[in-house]
Amino acid sequence: MKIVKVLGTGCSSCKRTEEILNAVIEQLNLDLKVEKVEDIQEIMKYNVMSTPAIVVDDIVVLKGGVPSLSDAKEILENASVASSCSGDGSCCGGGNHEHGESCNSESHTKEGSCCSH
Repeated sequence: MKIVKVLGTGCSSCKRTEEILNAVIEQLNLDLKVEKVEDIQEIMKYNVMSTPAIVVDDIVVLKGGVPSLSDAKEILENASVASSCSGDGSCCGGGNHEHGESCNSESHTKEGSCCSH
């Protein structure tokens, strides 16, 4: 199970972000877990000065605001695809990943640009 982190010190926006992410995970039945990070020292490791922030695979994918429902769905669907990719290209519609690369939210598209065909 992949962990999606919500960075924030406990403000209402941070709590709302966590609620939205959990609702989307439940709605889409994704194999993801939301982890709340409230320790300011840990938050600073991500170079985040404005919270809430969302972290997937140690990459900050959103910061400084509560995601819309559609933004949350996109973030979590991309996180889910990256975690479910077996490296055989099945997540991208065929082909193999080059050099053992896996899909990630930066390169994965429905067209399968992360896979060699």
